[in-house]
Amino acid sequence: MTTLPEKTDKSLGLVIDLDICVGCHACVTSCKEWNTGGYSAPLTDQEPYGEDPHGAFLNRVHSYEIDNDHWKGTVHFPRSCLHCETPDCVTVCPTGASYKREEDGIVLVNPDTCIGCKLCSWACPYGAREYDYDDGVMKKCTLCVDRIYNETIPEEDRVPACVKACPTGARAFGDLADPDSAVSQNVAARDGFNLLDEFGYKPVNKYLPPRKASDRTPQVAATPQAQGDGSALDKLFAWADRALSR
Repeated sequence: MTTLPEKTDKSLGLVIDLDICVGCHACVTSCKEWNTGGYSAPLTDQEPYGEDPHGAFLNRVHSYEIDNDHWKGTVHFPRSCLHCETPDCVTVCPTGASYKREEDGIVLVNPDTCIGCKLCSWACPYGAREYDYDDGVMKKCTLCVDRIYNETIPEEDRVPACVKACPTGARAFGDLADPDSAVSQNVAARDGFNLLDEFGYKPVNKYLPPRKASDRTPQVAATPQAQGDGSALDKLFAWADRALSR
């Protein structure tokens, strides 16, 4: 069986704000696009345009209708590997293919030594591991480890693809072991929580709960728009604004 590191220098992970996630699936498609040719073997699809399209995804978004004292409406819930501090998916691996990195806490799978026994997927309570039938190995979120350390791309792009693609800023990336990091401070300010905390796996990724309507910041009234100059371009923009405002 595989052992866990005694400590990790960092705990890199995601913070997902359920209050502003709109369920657009931009994180899903960007993850799929980046990892189709990325680290830990490409993500394959079986019959993507056939009668039974299926394949491996490292990130999925589920939508639920909620009606309780705290929230009434639709909650969009992104789900991927939580890079737990004490993950059973690692300790059950018979070949050491599943492991947790000491330097940053990221949980990965080595496709060269994975035998596809699926023990890790049975051990994960979050359903975060997927078996790729084409490659015969298990696959999971890597936090885009081949991207976040890539010095050949601009520094502002060295975040997981899902974070870069989110149009509402519902996903943030950082070191959750550092109490002074932006992600840690946001978790503290918004009462961020662990998914299925009672299982004791200590997930690194955190979720920020939907806000009550009474807790939301009032919207500031829009400032009057400046008068156009009457040009053809100005008329085009005015028409587009009316069409999109319906």
